[in-house]
Amino acid sequence: MKQKATIKKILNYIRKYRFMVALSILLATVTVILTLYIPILTGDAVDYIIAKGLVDMAGILSILKKIAIVMVITAVAQWVMNTCNNYITYHVIKDIRKDAFHKLQRLPLKYLDQHAYGDVVSRVIADVDTFADGLLMGFTQLFTGVLTIFGTLGFMLITNIPITLVVVCITPVSFLVAKFIATKTYSMFKEQSETRGEQTSLIEEMVGNQKIVKTFSREEAVKEEFAEINGRLQKCALKAIFFSSLTNPSTRFVNSLVYAGVGIFGAFFAIRGGISVGQLSCFLSYANQYTKPFNEISGVITELQNALVCAARIFELIEEEAQVPDSAEAKVLTDAKGNVTLEAVDFQYVPEKKLIQDFNLEVAPGQRVAIVGPTGCGKTTVINLLMRFYDVNEGSIKVDGTDIRDITRGSLRTSYGMVLQETWLRAGTIRDNIRMGKPDATDEEVIAAAKAAHVHSFIKRLPQGYDTVITEEGGSLSQGQKQLLCITRVMLCLPPMLILDEATSSIDTRTEIKIQNAFAQMMEGRTSFIVAHRLSTIQEADIILVMKDGNVIEQGNHESLLAAGGFYANLYESQFAM
Repeated sequence: MKQKATIKKILNYIRKYRFMVALSILLATVTVILTLYIPILTGDAVDYIIAKGLVDMAGILSILKKIAIVMVITAVAQWVMNTCNNYITYHVIKDIRKDAFHKLQRLPLKYLDQHAYGDVVSRVIADVDTFADGLLMGFTQLFTGVLTIFGTLGFMLITNIPITLVVVCITPVSFLVAKFIATKTYSMFKEQSETRGEQTSLIEEMVGNQKIVKTFSREEAVKEEFAEINGRLQKCALKAIFFSSLTNPSTRFVNSLVYAGVGIFGAFFAIRGGISVGQLSCFLSYANQYTKPFNEISGVITELQNALVCAARIFELIEEEAQVPDSAEAKVLTDAKGNVTLEAVDFQYVPEKKLIQDFNLEVAPGQRVAIVGPTGCGKTTVINLLMRFYDVNEGSIKVDGTDIRDITRGSLRTSYGMVLQETWLRAGTIRDNIRMGKPDATDEEVIAAAKAAHVHSFIKRLPQGYDTVITEEGGSLSQGQKQLLCITRVMLCLPPMLILDEATSSIDTRTEIKIQNAFAQMMEGRTSFIVAHRLSTIQEADIILVMKDGNVIEQGNHESLLAAGGFYANLYESQFAM
């Protein structure tokens, strides 16, 4: 049932190119008919050779001219047909990849949190490529193979019915062999594809975190893990290839039976005068052409099994439930004042593990809210909820009195400027990276933002200044420099609300002082949420939320929390004790 459903989805993509499919089938029909016409001409030429010295050269030459013309037309038709097949295949692949990538942009963050990045990449790249190979082979060989089988049977029936029946009686053996192999190989190719995705995930993770691997001397452990996955991939791939490799010799054996049967029965008919020698040679040629497509189709079936498995994996991604779309009545948040309210908020990533419970907070416009607490207490989760990367399970979060679920995601997120502890850069110039949040910014605005973030001087020292091209990893830039670029983006946009999640964690103390001054200027009049481990950076906050196990256990400003002598005071003393 799953295979049928996958095939139906593939046909839905192909339907868009039905004209090209019809043209391909028409050209395949022409190619097959002309190919099958050549043995008839060859048989007629054989019959012109009656005996030694009795050869009708004029008749033979006339037939040779016809054969040449037929061969040229067949070659042209086949070339155009292959062009059509390539067009269909790679346009279908383009459409599937586009839909997969578009779905990735609409998937909720929980999907990416729960799936290895390498497996997702494997689906969009490797699985689609494998599917393309199978689809192209299907178009190229399946149509012509099926048409050749039926066309050959038709020509043979016209020539001699009894010999044709011999061919038809032996044919079912090929179908039984093909069905047996197809049944075995589907599950094996499925396991192979899944294991390959697991291997891709490991490689992607290790390459992206090579410094960490080397720092903790995990090379040998990683090699062992890779060897284990690679060994499993070898075993399942070997099984799949072994069974698929049985196809060709098995069908060739059946082909030999068909050819031998035609030769023997045809010889008896020729001796009795039932058919001429030329017709017998024509029949032998047909027997060869009739059985050849079974080899090709059996190979195609094996490849299609692999292609269907890969197609099923990519369709699973495309059909994943997208994030809940903005409602038709959702309002666009403009000129946000920065009043943020959290009312009785409950949230957990998985139902069985409680995290945030009955969380209440009222933030007035322009206030600075600092969130502190031990690792895993829910600080970043609060940020995820404010940005609506996740929706609350219970309660509500409001901005300027409107539930954020009634605000379009785009306008909500545009109203926030966000600097994370983890930096993210794109391949391109320094200028492009700064302009990411404001593509229409002028060069003067970019430079002004860079100066405010104290990055202008180091950018000017780069080989091409603001036109220096960097990679996603930042090239030769330090972690602190990369984080400064991310801060500059926010400086350029200056939205009404700010989120700073350990924004200065990778910056030296001297630069941090300058950045804090820049932040102070930037946060003036803007509602700001600051996640920090270093308590020295949040002493000027209007509200400090002290979190533990998903709950706010203390709330107040720096002086009042110190005076209370609670959890915050202990944290502060542990950082500044002499």
